[in-house]
Amino acid sequence: MVSEEFTRLWTKLTRDWKMSLEEQLAPLTEGQLNVLELMLQHEPMKPSDLLQYLSTTPAAITTLLDRMERNELVIRTRDDNDRRIVWVSVSDKGRSEAERGSAIRATLIGESLDRISSHNQQLLVYLLGKVANA
Repeated sequence: MVSEEFTRLWTKLTRDWKMSLEEQLAPLTEGQLNVLELMLQHEPMKPSDLLQYLSTTPAAITTLLDRMERNELVIRTRDDNDRRIVWVSVSDKGRSEAERGSAIRATLIGESLDRISSHNQQLLVYLLGKVANA
């Protein structure tokens, strides 16, 4: 059945990518890379702003940001007008790590896609777009 074969191949592909990506990103994690990239698009952000982009809980976001702050990837600052509001922005180290991580991911995916022709790459993207309803 096609759906079973798709599931098998998709699971293998994503598992292999994740393992390789996590290994090459260290000490950065894939989750941290995703948050850094998101924040670079929308910074500064309040921690609660991340909820709409991440499928997790406020407590998990706080824990993630705590770890990222300890690793000097993000900076938390209080709002000048309302001290209850905390803003999170990407540090210089975080920007550098986001660039490094994005390059690693692009290389990893590029190496996978290079196994097929340019035409088939375009076809794969088109078909995945259809499957994703995008």
